[in-house]
Amino acid sequence: MRFDDYFAIEGEKPLDNYKPDGGFTKIFRTIACIGDSLSSGELERRVGDGTKYDDIYEYSWGQFIARACGSTVYNFSKGGMTAKEYLDSFATDRDLFNQMKATQAYIMALGVNDLMGMNQPIGTIDDIDVSDPEKCNTETFAGCYGKVFLKYKQIQPKARFFLMSMPRYDCDGEETLNKRRAHADLLHDMAKKFDYTYVIDLFRDGPVYDKRCRNALFLNGHQNVQGYMFTAEMVMTYIDYIIRNKPEDFLQVGYVGTPWHCEKNKW
Repeated sequence: MRFDDYFAIEGEKPLDNYKPDGGFTKIFRTIACIGDSLSSGELERRVGDGTKYDDIYEYSWGQFIARACGSTVYNFSKGGMTAKEYLDSFATDRDLFNQMKATQAYIMALGVNDLMGMNQPIGTIDDIDVSDPEKCNTETFAGCYGKVFLKYKQIQPKARFFLMSMPRYDCDGEETLNKRRAHADLLHDMAKKFDYTYVIDLFRDGPVYDKRCRNALFLNGHQNVQGYMFTAEMVMTYIDYIIRNKPEDFLQVGYVGTPWHCEKNKW
C-alpha cells in the first residue's frame, strides 16, 4: 500500500484508474441521485406490439454505488423525468425538497428527455438566477435544471454536487451530438460559477457506446443490469478522480450536514 495511490497522478485522465470498490466515493455516507430512467434502473421489454418500461431501482447505478461503498443512496428519479417535471410535480409529490432528506452529495443526471424528447431550448448559464431559485428562467433547460440545483444548494449548502453529462453513441447524428456537447458545456459553466460543484463528463471522457457495447450492456433502448453496473463503476471512478485531484475541496466532507466547519486546514 502506497500513499501515491491516494493522490493525483500526473497526466491521469478521469477514467484511467478503475475503482469498482468506489475509491474515495466512500467518503459520502449519503448520496441522492437526481435523474430519469437511466438513474432508476429502468428495463425495457416488448409486450405484444408495444413496449413496457419498468423502473427497478435496486438495479440502478445509484444502488450499485450504495452496495459498493456501503453508503445510503436515494433514487430521486423516475423514468421519463425532465427538470421541468421535477420542479412542477415530482419533487413536491414525493417531498424531495424536505430538509430532512438532505444528503452529503448530489449526483444530477438530467437532460436526455428535456433536450432529446421534449426539444426544450437548452438556454445558458444566465438563465440561472443565483439570488433566488424562483427567478430562474424555466422556459429553458438551463433555468429548470439550475432551479433544481439551487433548491438543493439552499437545503444543504456544503454538499458536493456532481453534474453528469451524457455519453456519446456511435450512431449519434450531428444534431444529437451538438445537443450532448451543449449540455456538457452548460454543466462546466455551472461548475465554474458555483462552489463544491463538479462535472462527471462522460461526453468528453467516457467511452463511445458502439454496437458491441449496446449488444452486451443494453436491453432494447435502455441499459440492462450489466450496463447499470458499468455506469456505476464509471461514476465512482470519476468521483474518486475528482477527489484525488482536488483534495482541498473534500477535507471537511465529514462536517456536511452539521453546524460545524473550520476555516482552513491548520497543518
